[in-house]
Amino acid sequence: MTVDTKGRLAALRGRMKATGTDLVAVAPGSHMDWLLGFHPHPDERPCLLLVGPEREAFLMPVLNAEGTRESTDIAFHTWADAEGPDAALAAALADVGAASAKKVALDETMRADFALLLLGALPDATHAFTPETVGALRMRKDAAEYKALKMNASIADRAMQKAFASVKPGITEKELAAIIRDHFASEGATPAFWIVGGGPNGAFPHHQTGERKLAEGDAIVIDIGGRKGGFPSDITRMAVIGQPPEGYGQIHGIVEKAVQAALKAAKPGVLAKEVDAAARNVIADAGYGEFFVHRTGHGLGIDGHEPPYITATSEAVLEEGMVFSIEPGIYLPGRFGIRLEEIVILRADGPEILSDLPRDLHVVQV
Repeated sequence: MTVDTKGRLAALRGRMKATGTDLVAVAPGSHMDWLLGFHPHPDERPCLLLVGPEREAFLMPVLNAEGTRESTDIAFHTWADAEGPDAALAAALADVGAASAKKVALDETMRADFALLLLGALPDATHAFTPETVGALRMRKDAAEYKALKMNASIADRAMQKAFASVKPGITEKELAAIIRDHFASEGATPAFWIVGGGPNGAFPHHQTGERKLAEGDAIVIDIGGRKGGFPSDITRMAVIGQPPEGYGQIHGIVEKAVQAALKAAKPGVLAKEVDAAARNVIADAGYGEFFVHRTGHGLGIDGHEPPYITATSEAVLEEGMVFSIEPGIYLPGRFGIRLEEIVILRADGPEILSDLPRDLHVVQV
């Protein structure tokens, strides 16, 4: 996907002005990918994109300079192993007009030694992380990002349908996961994760897919995702082999009502914690509150988990264009678990679900 670097840097400077931020420092990773469409090789050598009020520049290891120059014309201040980065960093800060910066926003994924190097060069600066600057911009997806996320959701739908078609007594969780991974790869996507939890294993929300053989009567949690074009997918659906376990239908219905309540609550201007409460209250009122053991959702974008987080305490105000999951669950130890997950993009009138796959239980006849 082509990135409008000029436009995104301009938007970032708008956020910097609004928040009184003199410098944003970004390390190789997803923030840099969002701004530039790429990032240099990340290693232990300090490499930073420094964005000042009017100019931007790289602190760049000589070792990475030639390869990175193919992707950008942003100014480099290079340093070699023999001399260290201090002088180059001072020159880069002067170049972007931040040698006397008072408020610095640090990429929260930055290595600690990079951060300490930068703060050591700016002894009078206060620092924060990027939720008010780069993070605030990344949460609202544009049309191209939506298109990429929708494409990935469609691939995940088909991978899930392949999983449904492959479920049978005797297949192991790992064998089913391999079929899912192969489907993602067949569509040019990189498999990102594959949770297959059969029977009592489904009661572990992040079960490590293993050698257990699926058997008649198993309820199976299938939570999968892949990545294509720089963006991911994430979906959870349920399957059962033969007759569902006792009580399954009632609990599936409760989780479905929780999804619907969260969807109804999710609107621009609503606090993220209100969406979490909408789902959680349905489950608690049905008597299963103690068995809903995780947040209702997480943001999805360049990263598979990113803001906004839909938690019981999040004060984040939801805005049009935000993309996040809604995935309540009930997990009964020793019996089974149920999780139903949708990825949505928030529109002016509420959420649009990216998946086209129904949340109904898929029953494998035996």
